[in-house]
Amino acid sequence: MNENILKRNELLAQKVIKGLASRNMTGYYCATRQDALEKALSLIPEGSNVTMGGGMSVHEIGLVEALKAGNYNFLDRDECEDKRKAMLFAYDADVFLSSTNAITEDGVLINIDGNANRVSAIAQGPKKVVMIVGMNKVCSDVDGALKRARNVAAPINSQRFGLNTPCTKTGACMDCKSPDTICCQFLITRFSRHKDRIHIILVNENLGF
Repeated sequence: MNENILKRNELLAQKVIKGLASRNMTGYYCATRQDALEKALSLIPEGSNVTMGGGMSVHEIGLVEALKAGNYNFLDRDECEDKRKAMLFAYDADVFLSSTNAITEDGVLINIDGNANRVSAIAQGPKKVVMIVGMNKVCSDVDGALKRARNVAAPINSQRFGLNTPCTKTGACMDCKSPDTICCQFLITRFSRHKDRIHIILVNENLGF
């Protein structure tokens, strides 16, 4: 990555981290995926009950593979026949892993969900939430973050899941009420009442959607 882009992203990340701190959340900056993996593992004690939502960024830094290979009780929802049981496991987990659809420069998290298992676990339940977030998801404000979530993340995810929604065909949000829509629940996390619960690892790479 260009040196100037690296520097710009590092400075922007410090602004986001300051914003997160003002909202009772903890932020970290990592220059590479490997650094992000090491930071994430440092936040997850061995023996922890761990699960996740559908965050591609968690896979992209190698965290899923590391947890499966390590001394952790990691429940992979994708490998469970009883999806509901796997989702319910998250609400009492020690650590819930996710990404975010978008984050503002002052530390507000924006997430959209279909089944609501991911956004509900971010909001309440798991003792700790660890998010892996590429710098490509940083937006200037809440309006920009909502637009990113609806017009970038949602269409790509709908296409990834092979859903029959307008955005799968057009690539942009059509504010649909399709039976397949994944834009069912919108979560804006502007403050955490529980200090040290939500941890955001900002990575100076393009991760996820």
